[in-house]
Amino acid sequence: MSKVKLEYIWLDGYTPTANLRSKTKIEDNFSGKLEDCPIWAFDGSSTKQAEGGSSDCLLKPVAIYPDPGRENGFLVMCEVLSPDGTPHPSNARATIDSDVDDDFWFGFEQEYFIMDTHTDLPLGFPHGGYPGPQGLYYCSVGGKNTHGRELVERHADYCLEAGLNFEGINQEVACGQWEFQIFAKGAKNAGDQVWVARYLLDRLTEDYGWYIEYHPKPVRGDWNGSGMHANFSNTLLRTCGSKEVYEKVCEAFRPVTEEHIAVYGDENDLRLTGQHETASIHEFSYGVSDRGASIRIPIMTVEKGWKGWLEDRRPASNADPYKVAARIIKTVESADIK
Repeated sequence: MSKVKLEYIWLDGYTPTANLRSKTKIEDNFSGKLEDCPIWAFDGSSTKQAEGGSSDCLLKPVAIYPDPGRENGFLVMCEVLSPDGTPHPSNARATIDSDVDDDFWFGFEQEYFIMDTHTDLPLGFPHGGYPGPQGLYYCSVGGKNTHGRELVERHADYCLEAGLNFEGINQEVACGQWEFQIFAKGAKNAGDQVWVARYLLDRLTEDYGWYIEYHPKPVRGDWNGSGMHANFSNTLLRTCGSKEVYEKVCEAFRPVTEEHIAVYGDENDLRLTGQHETASIHEFSYGVSDRGASIRIPIMTVEKGWKGWLEDRRPASNADPYKVAARIIKTVESADIK
């Protein structure tokens, strides 16, 4: 191919929740390799990342994937740098500095609602009212309880075609709510893939007049909120074979609960109530197979002789996977294991 479309993707400077941004660069005779993606620039004054008098910010390519929605296209995930080449304050990926050998593995379960732009309600919600109560939506089939499957299936295909380690989809507990799962070895790799998967999902909604709502509790009342459960392991957890080690790792999370909650997503207090399969934001707990705990010890980990992984169920659906991974790594490495 002679000309290709490189879609440079980055996170803006909006707080407390960043947004995805992207723009297209046309390149001649591109090799398809990350190292041949040039550093690019953008107007940071339009994304809350610079002032108008000195507006340039830099885009440093960090991961590349085939673009399933374009001919001769690639998706280029980028870090944002300041003009002097140092990480921009909004660059959470650069805060992951203790996983250089990709010893940590992450599996993120991304929940979300599909919203109708005309009503600002989840699919399946009638205007001015409510659908039937929760119970029949989870993993349902059929037009009465299942809403948005075409988009979800297209998204799965796109992620697989892009080469993401996409592990599954399912309709969730609330009406119009879905989930996808991403697994990757290495914290930065996992974060890159979650953000690219979100990008593809957001882009696909343009075909339908819908949008994706990542807020952890978009529908108040007796409806489940949305999380981004973080399954994680390192060599210690994968090989120790010790209940005592697992309990020490879990206990390392207790004294830094506030530090975790601070990076686990905005307005997560609306979701972490102790109801709807969540622990209270004001408490810390862990337990085997306990989906009402802060950290769940999967039964598969126990059955394999305490060799496996843990699931932190507290991150909200709008959390930044880079920030979540960085904080989890710091806490696990602080555990007093001798």
